[in-house]
Amino acid sequence: MTGHPDRPLRRRLYGDAFALAYLGICAALTVWAFAASAGENEDASLAGVIPVLATAPVSIAALALPGGPSAFVLAVAAGALVNAALIARCSRRLRGGKR
Repeated sequence: MTGHPDRPLRRRLYGDAFALAYLGICAALTVWAFAASAGENEDASLAGVIPVLATAPVSIAALALPGGPSAFVLAVAAGALVNAALIARCSRRLRGGKR
């Protein structure tokens, strides 16, 4: 990545307002999915689909890993981080490389 070599990688990847908003939405969806599946609700079985679709395609590929809730959280987190980095990069490009 070019532009600001003095800025840390984490800030270059996730220092954009759109990327941070996306990460917040993904975190809220994941918490909601766990809260919805903890109750006695008939629709709780589909609650986990929403965070996975919001963080696709990486989360769908990562769901192939064996495991229970920890694999679900890892898949959603990996998908959200990759997508947030792409959102930050696209946002920076659309602004012409300016902060």
